[in-house]
Amino acid sequence: METDSRHHPQERPTPSSHRRTSGDNSHLLIEAVRGDIKRVQQLLEEGADVNFQEEEGGWSPLHNAVKIGREDMVHLLLCHGADPCLRKRNGATPFIVAGIVGHVQLLKLLLSKGAQVNERDHHGFTAFMEAAWYGKVEALRFLYENGAEVNLGRETMEDQKKLKKGGATALMDAAKKGHVEALRILLDEMGADVNACDNMGRSALIHALANLKKSDVAMNIAHLLLAHGANINVRGEKGKTPLILAVENDHLNVVKMLLEQEHIEIDDTDREGKTALLWAVELQRTEIAELLCSKGARTDCGDLLRLARRCYDSALEKLLLDHGAKENYRPPAVDWEPHSSHWGPALKHLHKIYRPMIGKLKIFIDEEYKVADTSEGGIYLGLYEGQEVAVKRFHENSTRGQNEVSCLRSIRTNSNLVTFYGSEQDRGLLYVCVLLCEQTLEMHLAKHRQEEAVENEEDEFSRNILLSIFKAVAELHLSCGYTHEDLQPRNVLIDSKNAVRLADFDKSRKWAGEPEKTKSDLEALGRLVLYVVRKGDVPFETLKTQSNEEVIQHSPSEESQNLIQHLFCPGENEKNHLRDLLGHPFFWTWESRYRTLRDVGNESDIKTRNLNSNILQLLQPGPPDCSKSFYQWTSKIDEYVMEKMNEFYKKNCNFYKDTVGDLLKFIRNLGEHIDEKKNIRMKSKIQDPSQYFQKKFPDLIIYIYLQLRNTEYKRHFPKVHNGDDGGQQASQL
Repeated sequence: METDSRHHPQERPTPSSHRRTSGDNSHLLIEAVRGDIKRVQQLLEEGADVNFQEEEGGWSPLHNAVKIGREDMVHLLLCHGADPCLRKRNGATPFIVAGIVGHVQLLKLLLSKGAQVNERDHHGFTAFMEAAWYGKVEALRFLYENGAEVNLGRETMEDQKKLKKGGATALMDAAKKGHVEALRILLDEMGADVNACDNMGRSALIHALANLKKSDVAMNIAHLLLAHGANINVRGEKGKTPLILAVENDHLNVVKMLLEQEHIEIDDTDREGKTALLWAVELQRTEIAELLCSKGARTDCGDLLRLARRCYDSALEKLLLDHGAKENYRPPAVDWEPHSSHWGPALKHLHKIYRPMIGKLKIFIDEEYKVADTSEGGIYLGLYEGQEVAVKRFHENSTRGQNEVSCLRSIRTNSNLVTFYGSEQDRGLLYVCVLLCEQTLEMHLAKHRQEEAVENEEDEFSRNILLSIFKAVAELHLSCGYTHEDLQPRNVLIDSKNAVRLADFDKSRKWAGEPEKTKSDLEALGRLVLYVVRKGDVPFETLKTQSNEEVIQHSPSEESQNLIQHLFCPGENEKNHLRDLLGHPFFWTWESRYRTLRDVGNESDIKTRNLNSNILQLLQPGPPDCSKSFYQWTSKIDEYVMEKMNEFYKKNCNFYKDTVGDLLKFIRNLGEHIDEKKNIRMKSKIQDPSQYFQKKFPDLIIYIYLQLRNTEYKRHFPKVHNGDDGGQQASQL
């Protein structure tokens, strides 16, 4: 419990300078404060340190005087310079101590001396919280009237936060300690939030039923909370609901009251898969078990008969048989193994425990099974007809939920879009079941950064990811007839086979092929290209704030830069633009790029240097561009290689010139002859031609692509599938 830990020695800060001894008088002053005001006066006049703090807890004379409620002593100490804001080792000020003892006059005095009404100790307790904890109702009222924050959550230390400590409010404290009057005042007079939860997700109702042992007190507290709208299906530690806690603590009347509530989920389970009835049987709470059975609790929630017989409880056994408990109870198979490695342990647990089915769906709304947060009901693990799935929750009338289902129903199998299994509705909620994936694109890139010490220069990793994303978006637009409207890394998932899947269609819109409707998707896709090729080193949220020009400028390669430009400025053919872009050089392997250069260089007009030919006019329509990497290319080739290649033209002195056509002829000729035995030295210089020319002239392939893409010569480009292949790789990639 939090109050047990806030005075623990290991959690105390280093003693302050005030705790250094200032002579025996200072020690005597601590003792004298407990009763003898004249002695206190004498010691102060003799030079005792009014702000001296004893070593063990950091108590000062002022803290002690406040603790015993001595107003006269407090006034005297303040007149002699006592620090009204001095902190004990646990961070408590005299003002907070005054809240503990509930002394209104001292609270008022200390506020006038500089105390802050919402000041906290090191564990996040305020005077208001302490007054609630100890049931000091007059102090509660005074603090509230002077600005105390009623719904302030306990702000604890960082290491405690990581353990999900803290977050409790004054209402939870009053409920936990059973202070009925303080609870009533907090709810009726101060508007305390009855459903606020601490960092473990526990509400005031959970705190009360988990800690109160006296049934009459628990009944009064629960009645007050429920009357003010407390959620009866909230969960506490180990996933226990208020109903389960009431059964465990044998609060029969609380169980009765809970079962009268309209939205009680009588068959809900804790993290071990135990229902309230199973707990009642296991703990031999026969009267409670009878009450639960009479209210329709399911008797197929475990081997109830075996439990009753093990306890030799024939009355309980008969009760269960009368309400349909079966002799042949069979628990789920223990050797079941999930496909998912990432979610495996949680899925095995979900498979093992009992859960009431929602149609074909088995699900447990608990942190152990949460996949991700959403703007509505979150995403959880589930089992749909035995198939492990991710389940998105929506309100049954949610527009986003309807969008999601409508779009998913248009998706076919073997796609780069997530598979849709089905949906269920229950108690006003819509459950949408889709393929369970292992990680988001963001996680995938982070893992790749850690594992790849030396990056592959060709970057096949990024190319393959983006190819799948492009195919997914193209399919969504053209085959499904939807725009996505929310393309970002968290909505691109990686499944158990390492395939890329596009997900989350709750913002998707139906469209009729109007080109302008795809603009937002294309711009988001352009930013995704940069995000992927940069391996996520720039957060996507940052990229969204940058202009299109900035995104293009930060692209690391000619191909990716050009690809992004095409996405930002798609031209007139927006409808089929993505499908066309699947043939962009970005998606060509370096070997495919090299093969393209050789094939173009094999054109007869290039080999014969026919300057009047259409292809040479296309490749070099004007003077050479000195900004290109292939400007004066002959000087950039290895000297020996250049000399050897020029030997072929030594007789007629028709040597290679610094033109694009001659560079392509050079690449073609080198490819034809480099593997000959006589050219072994040249081979050692060049090594892999596809790598050599890509690195030497990184903008050459894009230049060739742009000059020839709308001409007959595009026949030399790699043939790619147009996106109708259900996400398969391009044929020559």
